[in-house]
Order: sequence, then C-alpha cells, then structure tokens
Amino acid sequence: MYTPMAGGANSNIDTHNRTCGGRCWCVKDICGIFCAVLTWLLILFAEFVVMRVILLPSPHPVFSTVNIIIFQILAFLAFASHLRTMLSDPGAVPRGNATKEMIEQMGYREGQMIFKCPKCCSIKPERAHHCSVCQRCIRKMDHHCPWVNNCVGENNQKYFVLFTFYIASISVHAIFLVLSSFAECVRNEWRQCSPYSPPATIFLLLFLTFEALMFAIFTIIMLATQLTAILNDQTGIEQLKKEEARWAKKSRLKSIQSVFGRFSLAWFSPFTKPGKTRFNSHFYSV
Repeated sequence: MYTPMAGGANSNIDTHNRTCGGRCWCVKDICGIFCAVLTWLLILFAEFVVMRVILLPSPHPVFSTVNIIIFQILAFLAFASHLRTMLSDPGAVPRGNATKEMIEQMGYREGQMIFKCPKCCSIKPERAHHCSVCQRCIRKMDHHCPWVNNCVGENNQKYFVLFTFYIASISVHAIFLVLSSFAECVRNEWRQCSPYSPPATIFLLLFLTFEALMFAIFTIIMLATQLTAILNDQTGIEQLKKEEARWAKKSRLKSIQSVFGRFSLAWFSPFTKPGKTRFNSHFYSV
C-alpha cells in the first residue's frame, strides 16, 4: 500500500552491476565469474582436441574440411551466445524507484495498493522477482545461472536458449567426431592417427567424450525446460513457487514471439536483440 515517504527521485544513472561507464552489465560474483571462465576453458579444450587431435591429422580432407567449418561456426555461436547472456541486462528494475515523486508520477494515489521490494526498494512490475545474487528485481526472472554469471530474464532469455542449443550441438558433434576418430585409429596404426602418443591420444579423446556427454545431457535438458516454460508462458521460478497466473497468458505463438520476435533466421543469431514487451516506462527509468 502506498503511503507518502520522504526522499526524492534519484536522477543519477544506476551503475550497479555495470561496467565500462554503465554501458555493459556484469554481475560481480566470484562463483559466477569462476563458472563462466571454466565454461570458456572447456570450450577451448574441446576446440583443441577436435582440431589438433581429430580433424587436422585426418587423412580425409573433405571430411575434415566440412567438419572444421561446422564445428567452428557452432563453437563461435555458442561462445557469442554465452557472452551476450552474461553481459546483457536481464531486465533489472532500477533500485530505489519507490519514491514519493516517482509514485505520484506514475499516477498512484495515497492508499492505493502497489508492490514494493523491501530488499532493493523498487516498485515491482508484475512477474518480477528479486535475485539475491544480482541484488536486483528482475522482470520475468526464470532463474539465476552461475554458468553465465547472470539471471535469465526478460531481456536475455533468447541468448540463454541459444547458448544451450549451440552447446548441445557442439557436444553431440564432438561425440560423433570422437567415435569417428576411434574407428579410424582402430583400423589403422595408432601412432599415425594423431600427432601425440597413443596414451595421450586416448586420454584426450576420453576426456572430451566425458565433457561432451555431461554438457550434452545438461544443456538438452535445460533447453527443453526453457522451451517448455516459454510455450507455457510461465517462468521457472513461477513453476517452482507454483504461482497462479494473475497475468493474461499468451498463446504459444505469441509467447515464442515475445522472446525471439517474428520467425526469421535472426532467431538463431546471438547478435540480434530479442522481441520487446510493452511495459510501463516508469518502472524502468528513474
């Protein structure tokens, strides 16, 4: 419920969780940064094994060239999707916008019911939840993912879905390449199928297989979960809390378009912005 409160609206730019003069979003969480860097290192390890151990020494130039192009494209898109998910504002509501001036500017009257977050002193839009790691209320918050060091919310869910899709793709592709390499090495001399010794080659291939299997299982499950949540117009945290839908649920087509926009090849690009949802601008600019 709204009651008059002291203090004025803050006209300064909110730099919380932002770097590069406020232009870039970045959550300063040690665990999240460690997980994000570990993700990059695992992608680089897969890149090394696929290129140096499997494809470049391959005696089949057409097979090698085609798979190099496919793997490099998928790896680049996975890396780009990860960066866009991590460095994009997920839909943070400005802190401290629950001021007397701002509430009056929004047209609320004394005694009228509003939702205010007691942790970040923000007026919470519908379907926003507070993240204890980001220390902000996030619009349509699905969950906080340490692997991307960010919340998955209204503004970056598209990038997160693409990240899981491309990681799953390169994982499945890596497993196929490992099986092909093993078959090639068994048919021929082990010393001729890799620039490294047979024990080192076997270790690298087995470790890549384990990594690819773990990533494939995790990302395929996460991808299916995300797509189900989008189609049902219900975020992960809403499902977890079993919240009743107080909002007008969109059709499945509208739900997909609200995240990806109208269907085009841009759906699969981490360089195009996701579809925008109309909202009350007073919630998001102080």
